[in-house]
Amino acid sequence: LTTYRRFMPTPPEQFYRVTDIVGDRKRGIPAIFPVSKSYWLKGVRAGKFPQPIRLSPGVVVWKGSDIDALIQRTIDAATPVEAAEPQS
Repeated sequence: LTTYRRFMPTPPEQFYRVTDIVGDRKRGIPAIFPVSKSYWLKGVRAGKFPQPIRLSPGVVVWKGSDIDALIQRTIDAATPVEAAEPQS
């Protein structure tokens, strides 16, 4: 009798669907990036937000690393830059 060790691949990168990103109040899904679905999709078309990956005709996802980078850029843009040297 031959036994095989089960192969455990490295977990794939996290993917998000649009409702995971913008949330869905009816289903109780909190938003990661709180904008409306239509604003998100317009931003994707305009290049303001990350481009999706189409997994099948009805499934479109975004890479978690792209969403994390978008959130970090948004935080950086909103954070005031301190002066390099204090003025005397």
